[in-house]
Amino acid sequence: MRLSDKTKILGESSLMLDLMDQISRLAPLNKPVLVIGERGTGKELVAERIHFLSGRWDQAFLKLNCAAMNENLLESELFGHESGAFTGASKRHVGRFERAEGGSLFLDELGTSSLMVQEKLLRVVEYGEFERVGGQQTLQADVRLIAATNADLLNMREEQTFRADLLDRLAFDVIHIPPLRHRQDDILLLAEHFAQRMCIELGREYFPGFSAAAQDDLLSYAWPGNVRELKNAVERSVYRESNHERAIETMVINPFIAPWHVSSAVGADIDSSQQSTVISASPNGPDATERPNLNKPQWEAQKDEAADLETQVRGLEQRLLIEALQVSGYNQKMAADRLGLTYHQLRSQLRKYKMIPLKRFIERMNKQGD
Repeated sequence: MRLSDKTKILGESSLMLDLMDQISRLAPLNKPVLVIGERGTGKELVAERIHFLSGRWDQAFLKLNCAAMNENLLESELFGHESGAFTGASKRHVGRFERAEGGSLFLDELGTSSLMVQEKLLRVVEYGEFERVGGQQTLQADVRLIAATNADLLNMREEQTFRADLLDRLAFDVIHIPPLRHRQDDILLLAEHFAQRMCIELGREYFPGFSAAAQDDLLSYAWPGNVRELKNAVERSVYRESNHERAIETMVINPFIAPWHVSSAVGADIDSSQQSTVISASPNGPDATERPNLNKPQWEAQKDEAADLETQVRGLEQRLLIEALQVSGYNQKMAADRLGLTYHQLRSQLRKYKMIPLKRFIERMNKQGD
């Protein structure tokens, strides 16, 4: 066995290089490991890499999601059970600790396990022994335990919902996986990787790349679902692109937004009469607690003119967008919340009025104020 593509961790940011260095130093040690990270950061991938870089690389690597089982089922899956141990136990069941003998066992979402299961885990970690459910024979376990969670175990320890002694034993060293929003340098690298693999899956000859607007989408989004969400968004955007020779123009990040709820990404520039209603932004951004003193909005100024409804609506939309951005210090997520929009709906509106890239738009507004 060897490191496969599945166990490769992509990243060139300083945070990821530090992470991989920590994994390399920790892997050869026969010690338990605690992996902490948000959902979608790749906790299982880190666990696999630890195993395959260790001296146990040619032995079993088993995985178990603790959150997917109730207390009794989790206990049985971990330690096994004897025939007749409980209703429905018609024969002996060999648990994960027995099956992983000599290798590694990865327990995901350990924070969801009960105190009873935690107590039995402590015994395995501390003394390397356990008993099957309903059994009396003490069994030995030579298994390296790698546990992962996105829960706050320190807070759970204080609330006595997670055993302090087990946490002490697991935390020989703790690996913290950085969220994707803290490793901006890796986003385009990962997106390109996922896009190329999706093109291969779809039988396409090559991946034509991402447009500047798509790259801006990738870099400006917060990615709460981290690498998993990025992978889904990239693959979704690639497969939806019907022109296989054209760079991806629009990232489909949120598939739950119906097409008729999203404004067209193509729109006219703000004309000179509309631009006259915009005040300049200071280089450091406006005070978010202070409402900007906007000039008389276009929709009001045109009351006495023979302006059509569409023009007046456009003027109002632009005024509200600019005001929300200024009040929010040009934080797009805050601006979207202020307007009652989703992040992607706001981005669509910004594209409609040529406000993306936002940095270039702010520079343009500053020049108008000079």
